[in-house]
Amino acid sequence: MSDEALIVGLVSVSDRASQGVYRDEGLPALENWLARALASPWRSIRRLIPDEKHVIERTLIELVDQEGCHLVLTTGGTGPAARDLTPDATLAVADREMPGFGEQMRQISLRFVPTAILSRQVAVIRGKSLILNLPGQPKSIRETLEGLKGSESQPPIHGIFAAVPYCVDLIGGPYIETHDEVVKAFRPKSAQRAKTSP
Repeated sequence: MSDEALIVGLVSVSDRASQGVYRDEGLPALENWLARALASPWRSIRRLIPDEKHVIERTLIELVDQEGCHLVLTTGGTGPAARDLTPDATLAVADREMPGFGEQMRQISLRFVPTAILSRQVAVIRGKSLILNLPGQPKSIRETLEGLKGSESQPPIHGIFAAVPYCVDLIGGPYIETHDEVVKAFRPKSAQRAKTSP
C-alpha cells in the first residue's frame, strides 16, 4: 500500500464510436463518476478503441505494464454478440480472475432488466493492477459502481466500487479514499487510516 496518486486507465470499447459514427458516452461517464466518488488524488489515461480482441489486449497490457495504472475500467463489448470481445481479451491478459465483481454487477443489473444475465463482465488482476469490465450505458455504469439505495421493503445493494480500494491495497496500489455519500469504501478496521481533510 503506497501514498502515490491513483492512476486509472479508462477504456471505451466500441467499433462505431472509435470510428466517429457517434459520440462515445462511456469515457465521460466513467470520468464524471470518479470525479464525484474519489476523495484522494488520481488521474486518468483514456483510450477509445474498436472491439478487436488483439487491440483490447494490447491496450490493457500497455495501460498496466507501461503506463503503470493501478486500476483499469473498461466499458462496452461484454455481451454475447460475436463482436463483444472485451471479457475474452481481459481474461487473456490476466494473472488471476476476481469473479465476485462480475457476479455483483449482474445482480445489480438484474434488478432492472432480465437480459442482464447475458452480460459476461469479468474482473482480473494483472501484476499490481485491478481490471474491471463495466456495462456500456452511463446509467448502468453508475449503478454497478455505486450500488442501489435501499427502501422500506428492500435493503441497499452494495456497488462494486465499495470493494475496490481494499483490493487495490492488497495488490500493492495506493490508498484510495472515497466520498461516503457517493460510495463508502469498505476496509477491515486494521486496514483503515484516519480520513484526510479536504
